Formats: sequence, C-alpha cells, structure tokens
Amino acid sequence: MLVGLVTNAVSESEWPGWLGWLQRHGWFSFALLGGAMVGLAVLLAALSESGAPERRAAPTPQPEEGAVPPGAALVLRSLPRDTTAFTDRTAELEALVRSVRNSQESGEALPVHVIDGMPGVGKTTFAVHAGHVLSERFPDGQLFVNLNGHTTGRTPVQATEALASLLAATGVPAQRIPVGDDLGAVTEARAAMWRSQLANKKALLILDNASSYRQLEPLLPGGSDCLVLVTSRKRLAAYEEVVLPVEALPAEHAVDLFVRLSGRSAESLDRAVLGQLVELCGYLPLGVSLLAARLRHRPSWSAEDLRARLVTAGDRLGELRAGERAVAATFSLSYQDLTPERQHFFRCLGLYPGTELDAFSGAALGSVSVAAAREGLDTLYDAHLIEEHPGSRFRLHDLLRDYARGLADEGGSMTPVHAVQRVCSYYLAALAVANRHIARNGASTPNSPDGAAQVETPPIDSRTAALGWLEDERANVLACIRRANDLALHELVIHMAAAMAPFLRQAGPWDQAVGLHRTAAEAARHTGDRRALANALAELGVVRRFMAAYPEAIEALNEAVTEYEAVGEKRGKADALNQVGIVWYMTADNDASAQAQTEALALYREVGDRLGQANALADLGMVRRQTSRFDTAVAAQTEALAIYRELGDQYGEANSLRDLGIVHCLLGEYQLAGQRHREAFDIYQELDDRVHQAYALNELGVVRRLTGDPTGAREAHTQALEYFTELGERFGRTNSVRHLGVLDRTDGNVTEAIRLLDDALGSYRDLGSRGGEAAALGELGAARGVAGERDGAVELFRRSLDILRELGDRCGEAEVLNHWGTLLHSSGDWAVARGLFEQALGLARDIRCPLEEARALEGIGRCDWTARERARGEGALREARDVYRRLGIGGAADGVERLIASQAE
Repeated sequence: MLVGLVTNAVSESEWPGWLGWLQRHGWFSFALLGGAMVGLAVLLAALSESGAPERRAAPTPQPEEGAVPPGAALVLRSLPRDTTAFTDRTAELEALVRSVRNSQESGEALPVHVIDGMPGVGKTTFAVHAGHVLSERFPDGQLFVNLNGHTTGRTPVQATEALASLLAATGVPAQRIPVGDDLGAVTEARAAMWRSQLANKKALLILDNASSYRQLEPLLPGGSDCLVLVTSRKRLAAYEEVVLPVEALPAEHAVDLFVRLSGRSAESLDRAVLGQLVELCGYLPLGVSLLAARLRHRPSWSAEDLRARLVTAGDRLGELRAGERAVAATFSLSYQDLTPERQHFFRCLGLYPGTELDAFSGAALGSVSVAAAREGLDTLYDAHLIEEHPGSRFRLHDLLRDYARGLADEGGSMTPVHAVQRVCSYYLAALAVANRHIARNGASTPNSPDGAAQVETPPIDSRTAALGWLEDERANVLACIRRANDLALHELVIHMAAAMAPFLRQAGPWDQAVGLHRTAAEAARHTGDRRALANALAELGVVRRFMAAYPEAIEALNEAVTEYEAVGEKRGKADALNQVGIVWYMTADNDASAQAQTEALALYREVGDRLGQANALADLGMVRRQTSRFDTAVAAQTEALAIYRELGDQYGEANSLRDLGIVHCLLGEYQLAGQRHREAFDIYQELDDRVHQAYALNELGVVRRLTGDPTGAREAHTQALEYFTELGERFGRTNSVRHLGVLDRTDGNVTEAIRLLDDALGSYRDLGSRGGEAAALGELGAARGVAGERDGAVELFRRSLDILRELGDRCGEAEVLNHWGTLLHSSGDWAVARGLFEQALGLARDIRCPLEEARALEGIGRCDWTARERARGEGALREARDVYRRLGIGGAADGVERLIASQAE
C-alpha cells in the first residue's frame, strides 16, 4: 500500500472502493500507514523474543584454578528472609549504619564493607539483617549473591558467571550479555556493562561467601552510591575497604538467643545452666542455634539434661549438631582449603596447653623455624582459623581448639606428650635468658635440660624486656606446667617451676606461686628428688612470707632446712635459714630471728657465698634495729651495703639503704633518713619492684610527718596503700593504714583515726604480727585519749607495753609511755604523768632516741609547770625545745617556745 501511494503520482487509473479515499488523501494516508507499520514491527519483535528458547550467556569457561567447572551464581533480586537466629549486634550494626550515613551525607563514595569473622560467628546472618535495616536507603534494588567460596561440593563461582547472573537479574536480555572465547575479555565486557547498569543508582549488593578478592573485584559497581557488603571465611584485602569484625556473642546475648530458639519460656530455663551451655558453644551463634534446636526437638529434655550430655560426651563438636548442620562442618571447609603443611601446623596448635601463642612457641610446637611458623600463623589468620591479638600474638577459639585437637588425635602425627615436651623445652630456654636479666647478681639460676638450648628464643636483651615477656607468657607457662603435671611429666614440672620462681617472687600474684610450688613439691616427691623437694619448699616458704601467712611459711622453710641437711646442701640450708629468720623478724620473735641469721651467716661464709653473707647481715641488722640496738644495726647494715655494692646487687643495696633510713629516722637524723629512703625508692623503681617501692614510700611518709609535711606524708602513704592493695601484700597494706590513722589523729580527725587504727589492729592480729599489734594498740590508745575515752585508752596502753617489753622494743615502749603521760596530764593527773615521762626519758636516752627524749622532756616540763615548779619546768622545756630544733621539728619547737613565753608573762 505504501508502494502504491508512492507510485500514485505517475498513475492515471483510479483505485477502487475505500482505496480511492487513500488515493485522494495520499500524504495523510502515507503517514498513517507508516505509523501502523512501526507499531506492528515492535509487537512482532516482542512476541518473537518471548517465544524463542533461551540462549547461553557465554561458552563454558575454564575454572581459574583448572579444577572442575564452576556453577552459576545464585542471585536473588531481593534480600533473603531476615532470620530469627539474629541476635543483638548493636555495636556492629551501629558502626555500619554510621559509616553508610556519613558517606551519603558527605557525598563521598561508599566503600566496600567487609564483614570479618571466624566460621560460625554469623557473618551472613549479620549481612542479611543489615541489608534489611539499610534497604530504604537503597531504593533502586537489593541483590544477594552467593559466590560459593566455601560451600561443600560446590566450586567457587567465577566472576564471569556471577556477572552474567547479576546482569540477567537486573533485566539485561540474555542475548545482550557479552560472550566469547577470551575469558578475560568477556569478564571485562560484562563488568563494564554491570557498572553501566548501576550507574547513578542507589543499590545494595551483598556478595556472600567470597573466596578471594580476585573473585569479587569485577563485581564491584562503578558508581559511588551503591553499597557492597562482602562476607568471606578468609580475610580479603580490598581497596578503600571498611572492615567490620563480627566476633563471638557476649554471654548475655548468647543466652537470649538460646532462649528464643529453644522454644521454651525463659521462666522454665535455669539461667545459670544456660550460661554454661552457651559457654560450651564458645558463644558462637551457629553453635548456640544448633544446641537450642536439640532442646526444641526434645520436649522431654531439660536444659540441665542437655548440659550434662554435652559435658559427659567429651566431644562438644559432635554434640553441636542439628540434622545435617554442624559446627565442625563449618570449620572443615576452611581447614580443607589449607595446604598439607598448613593443615599439619594447625593440628599441632590444637595441642598447645596455653591460651595465646606467638611465632616462637608456634615454631616449637610445629618443629619448624620461627619464620615458617610466622607464615603459618598468618595463613591461619587469613583463613579465620585463628585470632590475632596485640603484639603479634594469636589465639584459637575454644571450639576451633577442640576441632584442631580432634584432628591431631585422628592423624596421630604428634601426641600430647610430645607437644608439651616441645613447648616446655622452648619455655625453659626462653626463661633461662629472661632470668639472667631479673635474677640478683650472685644468685644461682635454675639449670635447663640439655634439649632446651636447641630452640629459637625471642630477643630478650634487658630487664624491661624480660619482665614484659614474662608478664605476657605467665598464663601460658603456668598452663604448660599444669598440663605437664596432668601427663605425669614430673621432671618438666620441677624445671619449669624453678625457672618461673624468680619472676613470681617479684611480680606475683602469690596465690599462683603457691599453687605452682606445691605442684613442684609433689612432683619431686614422685621422683624421690630430695634436693628438688627442698628447693620447692623453700620457694613456697618465701611466697607464704610475702602473703603474711607466717605459720605456713615457717613450716615450709623448716621442712626445707631438713631436706637440705639430708642431702648435704649447705648453701640451700643457709638460704632457708635466712628466709625463716625473716619470718621470725616479721612476727617479732627477735631471739629466734637473730639465731637463724647468725647460723645462716656462718654457712654462707663457709661456702664463700658473698651475696648470702650480705643478705644475712642485712636481715640481722633489721633484728638489731627492732630491739633498739641501733649502733650494731648500723654496723651490720653498713657491711651488708658494702658487699651489695661490690657485687652490683641493686636489690640488696636498696634494701640496706631503706633499713638504714629507718635507723637514721629513729636517731632523729631526718634529712639523712629521707635521703636514704629516696635512694632506695629510685632503685626499686628502676627494678620495677612495686612491693618494695611501697615499703620505701611508707618510710618516707613517716619522715615527712615528723618533719612537718603532713600533705606529703599522706600522699606517700596513700600511694603505698594502693600498691599493697593491688599486689595483695597484707602486712604492708596494714602498715599504710596505721600510718594514715596516725596522720588523721595529728590532723584532729579523731573519728577517722580510730576507724583506721581499729582496722590495722585487727589485721595485725590476723597476721600474727606482735610488733604491729603493739604499735597499733599504742596509736589507738592515743586517738581514744584525744576522743575523751580515758579508761579505754589506758587499757590499750597497758596491752601495748606488755607486748613491747616482751619483744624488747624499748623505742616503742618510750613512745607509748609518752602517749600515756600526755593523756594523764591533760586529764589533771599530772603527778602520775610525770612518772611516765621520766620512764620514757630514761629509755630514750639509753637507746639514743632523741624524738622520744624531747617528747618526755616536754611532758616533764608541763607537769612541773602545772605543779608550780616554774624553774625546774622551764629548764626541761628549754631542753626539749633545743632537741626539737636540733631534729628540725620546727612546729614542736615553736609550740614549746610559745608555752615558755606565755608563762613568763
């Protein structure tokens, strides 16, 4: 018809019927028929496409790794259903939403968000839930792609196939999807088309179960407004990525998830039992959901029944199963991706007794070099089979540890005994290096077995490095010792305990040390090694002394003395005697202490042990000081200090300096006393010994109080109290409390002083410290006297004096007599008071204790003035004033001066 209309111009004949109308209106008819033709052509094309068989998107490409052909990607045009197994991930979800919101509001391109975590932790569940939460921000569509990176029986989807599926899912006709024999060219063409499809759109894409960054890189949209969430069992390195770590659930969230999935009411379930169940699941969402499913499908079971079954089965992974789903299966997928060498390394790590490991302990376990171990740990980390912690340290999740241990048991390549022997040999070698930096000069260090020297050890080149390494490895070493003991490896237990003893002496916690040395003692009894038994008992006694468990310390040390005598070990016997002498000193049995130290000193001189001689002399000097024999105390301590400096033993030097400072303080030489205490504190600080730092602070606080600096004194005692409390050092803590009580009394805060001194008194009695008890009784009496409780105060003074006289502490006796005299004078009984001051004056002058001499003279002068013996009283007061001035106690001297002036008026 169109042709006819065109030729109508040269035709002379007329068309018949209705065709004539078309002929008469040629141009209008031409346009009308042309439009109809175009419409029919479009309709026919559409009908042809819908009826034709589907074409293949591309020829079957070869797999990237040359394995079996891949399958097509499963692409969902919308997100999967949001599962009920999702539990509270508030922090992770807020981090993701915040990242997306910040990018959208600033106009920046949305980065790729990689959801990171171990198998079974719920990465896909989190990604789907996050997609639902964020869906409104991406109105142009939400796509979910399962890339089969780690799916049983499936080969990972190639990027080419995934792109074909994505393009088809977004409406691209199959015949328009690029095809060809050049796999690289086809992939690039499809990726370009995919980026074009998403240009200027806001879409959400979840790439689940990716195997590598190579697999997912072509799938990333080119536009800046699309959000990509990636999950993978491996750690992927994407450009401009944001990593969202998804870890095991908090305990309370895991319990809530279990309750929700169990089909039981919360009231019918024991919360404590549920806590144990989710702990046994390792707080993994997958494990929790599988265990809850078992309870849901067995109505006759209680939560306790399930817990008992899980505990008694001895195979947590076997019990964490529901139908065909199991936690072990998720681990197996990641394990199977490893090379045989890495699989062997992973199995070895399953037998590690500790909690955290590094490349050195990993090398020992795997019998490989440290470099190879470091590569193995990095590979396992990338596969999410191990977690990394600060300091290049790694940890297996509890369930992964069970899985690795099960594989090791099945393979039989290494037994638990072999594993413990290997790792203990490493630790013994490393401990030997560390002990060379922390042991005192001249002190013997434990010998390591021959095999321990054949392993690589970390670079420990200073005391600071040694202490840092020991602190990091403390829990691991103790765990290895416990495991060795379980396996009856008694020799290893003995060697490991001895190697850890120097560090535990200094750093504690001492309850751990007690358990360790008890274990070593039992191991020595099993082997019949009496020398090892004596060593363990001696260390146990030392730690018990640190804990102020004095009866237990004496028992252990006396038994150690007996064992050393049986094997003829003179140096060991001397060490034990020296330590038991210190305990006797702490409990104020001065005669027993002096005898023990004298015997120890003789043995040390016999065997030529210079460090031992210095220790015995220093401790003997402390006994002499406690019995107010200040001259002999200074002589013994000065000789000890010279030997310590000769040996370069800073620890001993600091101890002698501190005790000399105490003696100088009692002698009224406050400037020298403060100098000695500061010197001691500086050395303790350099040695990082906070226990003895605290002791030095207490003594420095006393000097500051006596020289009129109550603020500085309170700061020193408070800091000491914090250290002692943190370290669990009860005796030192009690001293700090007593000193603070004295400060409160002198500051006029009598109520708080009484409370603190009562606390100190009870603690000293609990500790069995007679000297401390006497000091607290005297100070408490003074405080109660200020509070107006005369009768109670007098009784406290009497009890204090009884103990002090029994101990031979004449300086302490003079102090209490002065307190008592002050109380009686203030209450009007000045005649009796004067007799007490005279007794104190005689004691103070006899032992050369000038502070108590001045206090006694002041008391006598006040009593005489009250009795109107003005001349005699003024003489005593002026003498007291002069002594105060000589001591540098300006406040007391000024007070006496004002009293003399007032009476003269």
